[in-house]
Amino acid sequence: MDNLEKAERLRQTANVSFEEAKAALDACGGDLLDAVVLLEKQGKTAAPGKSVYSTSFQEQTEYANVPEKVEQQKQSAPTPGKSIGKIVRFVIDFLRRTSFCISRQGEEIFRLPSWLMVILVAFSWRISLPVGLIALLFGIRYSFAGKADTDIPNSVLSKAGDVADDIRSGLGKKKE
Repeated sequence: MDNLEKAERLRQTANVSFEEAKAALDACGGDLLDAVVLLEKQGKTAAPGKSVYSTSFQEQTEYANVPEKVEQQKQSAPTPGKSIGKIVRFVIDFLRRTSFCISRQGEEIFRLPSWLMVILVAFSWRISLPVGLIALLFGIRYSFAGKADTDIPNSVLSKAGDVADDIRSGLGKKKE
């Protein structure tokens, strides 16, 4: 390889001008490696980045800071505490932003805050649950209204009312 080819290769490798490459080669006696080192010391080219050689199929372009990666995975991994906390926050927000409505034949009879309804059911479930189920058989319907998304709970309550209507109509046919 003659000096012109070496200078051209050095120019491409080190990303310097042809004159700088030729001067570096002349200063190093034509040694290509020494010329690259000289250009790096002069600050005319950037030092090469970290190289990683691996037999894995994934291409690695940088070193991984293992302790940092482990900590990131720990923080982003779902834990039972985080999941339960997220559910509890959702339920509290839902109860705070909605009202529980009781209606019959499309006319609203009674409305109370959802959180109050939960407290009443929690402390008097032996009375409130059977009364609520019997009321369904007499055509009472339940629903949620408010600022939160109430589509899913209202569809469940609507289906419960439909089942109660089917039971009521089935009981009425047997009596005849």
